[in-house]
Amino acid sequence: MTNFEQVTPFLHVPDLQKALDFFIDILGFAVPFRQDGYAYIHRETVGFRLLEAEEGEAAPGRRRFAYYVDVRDVDALYAELKPKLDTLPPADVHGPVDKPYGQRELLVLAPDGELICFGMAIPQAEVAKA
Repeated sequence: MTNFEQVTPFLHVPDLQKALDFFIDILGFAVPFRQDGYAYIHRETVGFRLLEAEEGEAAPGRRRFAYYVDVRDVDALYAELKPKLDTLPPADVHGPVDKPYGQRELLVLAPDGELICFGMAIPQAEVAKA
């Protein structure tokens, strides 16, 4: 069974609405999910995660979301990688954990200081229970 589905890079944009207008009106993307400061856009087999952020703005500890890899089963991937992940500093690995925006994610700090996120959609029935 294949686990990896697609890579959806984060695009750090200074104005989320302006970026959405471009991707929707000019390039024909759809917006399956949006919340304050963030949107996931998709067209055919291509997706981007737009994150509104000022120049140089990063998540706590200088980390910034840069790479999102959609997988079918994040827990199976974690089980596969765990022996090697255990060799990293504990602060460099987070998850797998359910997020309030409907994704189950495993975050790993890459050597460039950016975060690689492996994630999968949580079935809507499970999200509704949370």
